[in-house]
Amino acid sequence: MPAAIALDNLHKRYGALQALVGVGFEIEQGDFFGLLGPNGAGKTTLISIIGGLTRADAGSARVLGHDVVRDFQASRRLLGVVPQELVFDPFFTVRETLRIQSGYFGLSGNDAWIDEIMHELDLTSKADVNMRALSGGMKRRVLVAQALVHKPPVIVLDEPTAGVDVELRQTLWRFVARLNREGHTIVLTTHYLEEAQALCQRIAMLKQGRVVALESTASLLARFDADKLVLHFASGRLPEGLLDRAVEPETARTADRVALRLTAAGDVEPILAACRASGAAVDRIAIERVDLEDVFMQIMGGARHDGPAPVLQ
Repeated sequence: MPAAIALDNLHKRYGALQALVGVGFEIEQGDFFGLLGPNGAGKTTLISIIGGLTRADAGSARVLGHDVVRDFQASRRLLGVVPQELVFDPFFTVRETLRIQSGYFGLSGNDAWIDEIMHELDLTSKADVNMRALSGGMKRRVLVAQALVHKPPVIVLDEPTAGVDVELRQTLWRFVARLNREGHTIVLTTHYLEEAQALCQRIAMLKQGRVVALESTASLLARFDADKLVLHFASGRLPEGLLDRAVEPETARTADRVALRLTAAGDVEPILAACRASGAAVDRIAIERVDLEDVFMQIMGGARHDGPAPVLQ
């Protein structure tokens, strides 16, 4: 059985920028896979190569065994991509947009599935509304619907919830989780790492065009299996002697909220004593489990996680 997506030694350069360097891994059929990295890591370039919008300088990409260059028609039919950008035709209604998208794939009589998609994404009341009259969140729902209209077995979501409201995020994830249970492969890029932790079974992390982590979400979290002590300072800052414990050492010197790694429960009192001795006043503390964002920061070596506004990846 071929992998849903198979990448082999992909390289891509834009002028002086080396966007991808020897990227290669496989995503199995039925997987819910996370593709994570800071801005400029190469995520969108990788998705563009898989979707046929960009051609790699070297290496290959296949969708369910079909090469995205040599067998591009078959690979496109098997793939649905939700892009970051809000791209739409302002001259058609929501239903017309989805019917036209169906036509691109040679599908006629697709109205039952279109109605189901609109229902699942809460678009039914907007079916006959012109695209240009929709809010940004509704336009993003239509982008998701367009990617799903031909029932692709592999679905790529590139920052699908960037800048949208909580209702859309919950609606989208319920529907996507259902599609995954039904056998669709889902590939997700997101800057909301709590989403990736909750949804993704496996994760690849990219940094400067290279894969720096590739394993199950559970394994990543187990690699840094520990508690962290979160301190909120009313005045003063973290003492220099505790900086080596900070989850994010680059910001710990100046932040009024700092997370420190714990090796044992007995570490808490010495840490608080060191803060008191330095003159810092702690007004709140909490002990939490290390999460995917902590793991991300550790693996990236302090690379900043700047939120959902990448310019070139």
